[in-house]
Amino acid sequence: MNGARTLATAARVLRQLRHDPRSIALMLLVPCLMLFLLSYVFDGSPGTFDNIGASLLGIFPLITMFLVTSIATLRERTSGTLERLLAMPLGKADLIAGYALAFGLLAVIQSTLATGLAVWFLGLDVVGSPWLLLLVALLDALLGTALGLFVSAFAASEFQAVQFMPAVIFPQLLLCGLFTPRDQMAPALEAISDVLPMSYAVDGMNQVLRHPDITGDFVRDALVVAGCAVLVLALGAATLRRRTA
Repeated sequence: MNGARTLATAARVLRQLRHDPRSIALMLLVPCLMLFLLSYVFDGSPGTFDNIGASLLGIFPLITMFLVTSIATLRERTSGTLERLLAMPLGKADLIAGYALAFGLLAVIQSTLATGLAVWFLGLDVVGSPWLLLLVALLDALLGTALGLFVSAFAASEFQAVQFMPAVIFPQLLLCGLFTPRDQMAPALEAISDVLPMSYAVDGMNQVLRHPDITGDFVRDALVVAGCAVLVLALGAATLRRRTA
């Protein structure tokens, strides 16, 4: 992997995104708007917002980054941009790392805005450090970026990319422990949830919510989410190929 080529790819992606204000708004503003709306939905029950707000602080960035990354990457595939890039002396790792770096930068901004809004404006009450919330939110957003890059290889249109959301995101959303504790699920569902990265994202947020110090479970959860993001990026590089001879 060549660092200069990776940075050049990231810069090109950021220049293109600069001319797409709708995608920028979706990535940066929608998670904040959802948290703002959620806080007012549970305005009469602040304890409820504290219980689920931290979990959603990790889930919203993952979902939005998945959607935007998969559609933006697929747009480059269908327009022929990736075909031309792959015909150049540009390694697959350079290309994937460049995309991950560009969207990762936006993920940092998104996570910072959402965490700052939840903790310092909406009054999310956490026992642990808000910086740990930010760390998990950032890892979740990077995971969403990696998943979006990966599934874009299997879609032929933007509509198909969106169709991957029920297959990739919804099962994780239902089994991550947001609606019912994972240890109270049927054994088969609990076993499935144990291998889904969003489960560890929610667990990591709950660790910060309930414990003043870094726990072993928090470290495990953060490492699992980060490891899944790296693994999915590697799979994305492996599936990256030219579609024409």
